[in-house]
Amino acid sequence: MELTSPKFYGVIVPMITPFNEDLSIDFEAVEWLVDYLADKGVNGIFPYSTTGEFIHLKHEEGLKLVKAVMEKVGGKVWILPGISSNCTSHSIELGRMMADLGVDGAVITPPFFFKVGVDMLKHHFSMVAEKVDLPIIVYNIPSATGINIPVSLYAELAMEYSNIVGAKVTFDSIGYMRNLIREVKSVRKDFTILTGLDDHLLNTLILGGDGGIMALANVVPQIHIEVYKCWKDNNLTGAINAFKKLVKLVEIYDAASSFPTSVKTALKVMEAPVKPYVRPPLRTEPPEVEEKIRSILVEVGLLKS
Repeated sequence: MELTSPKFYGVIVPMITPFNEDLSIDFEAVEWLVDYLADKGVNGIFPYSTTGEFIHLKHEEGLKLVKAVMEKVGGKVWILPGISSNCTSHSIELGRMMADLGVDGAVITPPFFFKVGVDMLKHHFSMVAEKVDLPIIVYNIPSATGINIPVSLYAELAMEYSNIVGAKVTFDSIGYMRNLIREVKSVRKDFTILTGLDDHLLNTLILGGDGGIMALANVVPQIHIEVYKCWKDNNLTGAINAFKKLVKLVEIYDAASSFPTSVKTALKVMEAPVKPYVRPPLRTEPPEVEEKIRSILVEVGLLKS
């Protein structure tokens, strides 16, 4: 029987990795954060993510992080950890270890050091799909990887591998998203298509996509959820009004030196029990950045002036 509904949808959070002052993982803050997100009603959590500085974590740390998330909220929300690596065999090994933890799926980017062609890229994703027994979301983030995954490759992967179940697209192009949705869903209706950009959530839904994996949902997931629920309830006015808040909140990214620090600083300003530390070469933001972010949160009505 052909499936017509996507496996993953709605609001999924690429979780930050909270650190202590000594830059060890702050597991108390991890537990608080995932409880907060689950209680707000997100559909899934993506630990060991780009926003979570996975590139600055050892695989052992990533596994401990994902295990902690699973123990706290596994079964309440989908847990979809990253398994990205420059080496295909490393992604396979990591994917198998994540599967052993009982996660619901995994997210993988292209390799991001050596330049690879489309044929090598397909081989990378194919080998992982064949050897990792998990539903896999293929993550297109050309600003970080230097590779823009062709829509045609997504269509090939969707047709050839049943466990490649979706795409996350962090690419500022409505045209790309339109073509991806049209071409891939025409050959596989249950293929999940998610934006990675907060300010593309509504247009992704309008075009026929399924939701998003968006970093500011670490801070104010209720706004992303409002956009999604209003759209699903055919309340376009409500969706637009909530989306206008998201568009303003995206200015938080521009205020900081990196998006992990922008999210952590916003949580600090919101008085969440999450410290703003990041691992070098990223740096903790100075007070003037905190004030810029505070003013944005005040303007949206999330803080009092």
